[in-house]
Amino acid sequence: MRVLLTGIGGQLGSEVQRLLETQMEVIGTGRDHLDLSQLRSIPSVVAEIQPDVIVNCAAYTAVDKAESEPELAQKVNGIAPGVLAKAAQQQGAKLLHISTDYVFDGCHSRPYTESDPTNPVGEYGKSKLAGEVEVLQTDSSHIVLRTAWVYGVGGGGNFVKTMLRLGKDRDEVRVVADQVGSPSWTGDIAHAIAQIVTNHRDIEGTYHFTNSGVASWYDFAVAIFEEAEALGFPLQLKRVVPITTAEYPTPAQRPAYSVLSGKKLEGVLGSFAPHWREGLRQMLAALKPTMD
Repeated sequence: MRVLLTGIGGQLGSEVQRLLETQMEVIGTGRDHLDLSQLRSIPSVVAEIQPDVIVNCAAYTAVDKAESEPELAQKVNGIAPGVLAKAAQQQGAKLLHISTDYVFDGCHSRPYTESDPTNPVGEYGKSKLAGEVEVLQTDSSHIVLRTAWVYGVGGGGNFVKTMLRLGKDRDEVRVVADQVGSPSWTGDIAHAIAQIVTNHRDIEGTYHFTNSGVASWYDFAVAIFEEAEALGFPLQLKRVVPITTAEYPTPAQRPAYSVLSGKKLEGVLGSFAPHWREGLRQMLAALKPTMD
């Protein structure tokens, strides 16, 4: 089986590549080979590679910057997935497209299911929802996999790396405590993707996958510092202070409640997602040697 994997320079794409290439032929592409903002080039790249499966981890992920660059976010996140789906259909390939909790408005107080109405509150979420719609409206064989609060060792920055950097140099860190979600390690997300691609390619439609358990950003930060201290990361931090979203204004509004129900995919895979703190421990253990 040949897999075309996009976004290998990102934190999820790099982890998916590392895992999948031990099991099958993977053609990994970064922006230098497949730039989703260059829409006309997408079909020719797919035709060149002739994949059996396309895993689309590429995305415009700058949530705040999307507020000032909505056209670019829409092109990469909203239009390109549909072009990719049509190219997959022409090759007889399956498309697994990664989406996000930001397609919801965060007004729920129970985990969002795949059938709940979407209502994104920012340009990033709107662009990702547009991409889902484009994929779902094609006749291609496809899976839309939503995840949330993603962090990993590879790729660029993320919340865990930011907290470690701040904790190394500061006595105090102030973190939002009134936004709730499920921190999700790329290692566990990649494992779920590998299971789907290897054993469950026949499934169709929209699914959710995150690590299990719920935390606020404040809870997540406290856990990061506790686990990092146990592993011997250099920290001078003495306290984490909970604050409200209003005390930390950002250009983009974020959902206050981002918990996704994973029951639908759990029924397919036959297993429960690991707790988010287990994923955090594994990520930090893998990250530590790169920082020594």
